[in-house]
Amino acid sequence: MNTSTQPIVSEIEIIYEDDLIVVVNKPNNYLVHQSHYARNIQEPTLLDILADQFIDPLYPVHRLDRKTSGAIMLARQKEHVSTFQRLFTDQCITKSYYAIVRGFTDEKFTIDSPVKNNDTGFYKDAITDGKTIHQVELEIPVHPYNSSRYSLVRLTPQTGRMHQLRIHMNKISHPIIGDYKYGDRFHNRMFETEFQCIYMFLHAKHLCFEHPITHEQLDLTADLPEDWIIILNRFGFSD
Repeated sequence: MNTSTQPIVSEIEIIYEDDLIVVVNKPNNYLVHQSHYARNIQEPTLLDILADQFIDPLYPVHRLDRKTSGAIMLARQKEHVSTFQRLFTDQCITKSYYAIVRGFTDEKFTIDSPVKNNDTGFYKDAITDGKTIHQVELEIPVHPYNSSRYSLVRLTPQTGRMHQLRIHMNKISHPIIGDYKYGDRFHNRMFETEFQCIYMFLHAKHLCFEHPITHEQLDLTADLPEDWIIILNRFGFSD
């Protein structure tokens, strides 16, 4: 099992900010804030680091998993959180993720499979659309095969369930590389030993929406982490 330590980050990249919201590029392996599910993790959170960058506190509008990097929106005032949350609940915002997964995915695919709610124990409808961007086959054996195949995919969730993308990709036998809960341990280990890449390859790349107050159309992009650049260059996916 991966036991990597949290990367050292002293400053968070700001993608967009105005008087009401801030959108930042969350690093790998950082909790957004302390929670019941991560009560045993005693490390600085995204909000802890942002507290050193901003005079006033910030309030998350939505969530990203600890091991997912990329664009996340925060409100400057607590009373504005619900205004921007409605963008998500009313499906007025498009979230696009990049992932590197095991195997060759279809050119386009839709995963329509319920995801269990950890709080209630009940399953909720969950839909994810996917598009394959690149594929590669490596002459690196990974049990039980003599070679290994990977796809770079763009994932667009229509719903926002906890761990939805990770569960869905595992459901279609294309788990995300670096996912130690739902992924493939043999491929995860190969990325660590061959490429020294230890983090999960799921990145919130785009947030596209109309600002509910200014009505400006925003298309925000979060740069990829260092591990991604290593792999994209190695796989010839640099475009």
